[in-house]
Amino acid sequence: MRRRRVPIAPSVKIDLDGNLISEKKEKDVNELTLLQTIERVVELSKDSELDDEFLESAESELTLLSSRLSVTPVQAVLFSICLNCGPYRINYDDLASHLDIGNVRVLSYGKDLDALVRRRLLRYRDVMDGDSVGVPRDVLKALKNDEVPELPKIKGLNVFEFFEAVNRIFNDLTDDAATFYEARQELEDLVDANPKLEFVKRLRALKLRGVNWMILFFFIHLCVNKDYNRIRSGELSLLFTRQSQFSETRSALQSGNHPLMEKKLIEHFCEDGIADPTTYCLTSSAKSNLLCELNLKTSDVRIADLRNPADLTPKEMFYPAEVGKQVVELSSFLSQEKYGEIHERMQQQGFRQGFACLFYGGPGTGKTETVYQLARRTGRPIMTVDVPQIKSKWVGESEKNLKALFERYRGAVNRCEVAPILFFNEADAIIGKRKSGAEYAVDKMENTLQNILLQEMENLDGILIATTNLEGNLDSAFERRFLYKIKFETPDATVRAKIWQEMIKDLTEAEAGHLAKIFDFSGGQIENVARKYAISSILYGAGAKPRLEQLVDYCKSEQLASKTVAKSVGFHTA
Repeated sequence: MRRRRVPIAPSVKIDLDGNLISEKKEKDVNELTLLQTIERVVELSKDSELDDEFLESAESELTLLSSRLSVTPVQAVLFSICLNCGPYRINYDDLASHLDIGNVRVLSYGKDLDALVRRRLLRYRDVMDGDSVGVPRDVLKALKNDEVPELPKIKGLNVFEFFEAVNRIFNDLTDDAATFYEARQELEDLVDANPKLEFVKRLRALKLRGVNWMILFFFIHLCVNKDYNRIRSGELSLLFTRQSQFSETRSALQSGNHPLMEKKLIEHFCEDGIADPTTYCLTSSAKSNLLCELNLKTSDVRIADLRNPADLTPKEMFYPAEVGKQVVELSSFLSQEKYGEIHERMQQQGFRQGFACLFYGGPGTGKTETVYQLARRTGRPIMTVDVPQIKSKWVGESEKNLKALFERYRGAVNRCEVAPILFFNEADAIIGKRKSGAEYAVDKMENTLQNILLQEMENLDGILIATTNLEGNLDSAFERRFLYKIKFETPDATVRAKIWQEMIKDLTEAEAGHLAKIFDFSGGQIENVARKYAISSILYGAGAKPRLEQLVDYCKSEQLASKTVAKSVGFHTA
């Protein structure tokens, strides 16, 4: 049942129709802070259905709030509710419940939410639910200081600020916070506002229009902001509002007849001398001409890829009790709510803000998958480092690669709404013991790389997680810099039984218990057996042997793999 709203201002006059008309109230409202005004709007809007009665009763608050935030009165109400119900994750159900309206009607305010996202008072959260929104941390910080969150500056930018703005616009397009036309208009406004930039001058000289202008801009954005120069045709689909137009463009690209190819701006990506007609990149001449101000050295060698947490596949993980406890604790620390608070307090107390973790233990114990699941659950992008690619046969290139990696990570931290995870998977080759008295060039290079990594970890402002199988070879200097260290051990029989049933859904509890008891397998080994069993079932059906007997045979075959027992480093958390 909808409840009656009552005035909350102490000194008001009410006319015969029950409308608030007191000048004293208007004076009181003008003396409120932003948060106090928002609190009043939240209170008055409860169960209001956003009807005319509410809009009249809250007119003074909404006039002040919409004016200061540069939004409409309705958008001011929605923002206030999001701040109160969240602030980090709010969906349509929360809004409907607060306003006491139906699910269909609340959808009608979707355009107002889009406008709040474009105003950057809200951000879409695409980790678990594409329809949920949250209040960004910079907005929360401004409100705590009774400051109005400012719109991004677009005039008088240097080239680095310019491309930061470009990144913001394309992120909005990718997250459905802006339509293609809105994103294009924002880019055009950005270009018009910075005519003195050399990039802008050279871009205008190309005299491109419409979608071709956007395609080139998209290639440039990925090259500059994502260090990515290999784009498949499917990735261009967000730039089109009609499927027919996308299909026509894709056909032109594959045949090599696209206008951007004729102008030598993009080309088919080549690997080992073979052109791939479904993959494209900026030409070297386009990069050197358009990006001359950046002194940008792009490479087709990828040393790290930044992945969206929404693209990571959910997977249930099973751990021994102690390991599970530490993973849950770490997941709590890395949550968006806790991490920001911890980061701020560490900064206030003069401690390093970097958060470095080490997962160590034997192969197949779940170290790598745990990192991915932590990223997915905490909504953090993950930058997975290809350690072998860092090392180059050319003298001095390895050191440059490692420095470039951390430079790119710092840029990602600045651009992303939440700090990404920098993931060194199987990092044995780069965090092992340094070689004393190194004489050979390779040994000297290894030591130099480790010294660079140690220095970067010392100055880290973000999250780094490394995994290693050979923990006994860990250099003591690295050991000190890892704040959290979790040893992943082979699961006990109880956990192994759960893994068996998770991998083979129709396995009975008795069968899973039997396999867990007689085979001391890691999760990775169990997965190998489960995959062999699945392939056999597809090829041959039920098979000549009973299921349990067949699985036992596969387990015995898996046992033929050699086992290496690594020494413990003797610690868990620091």
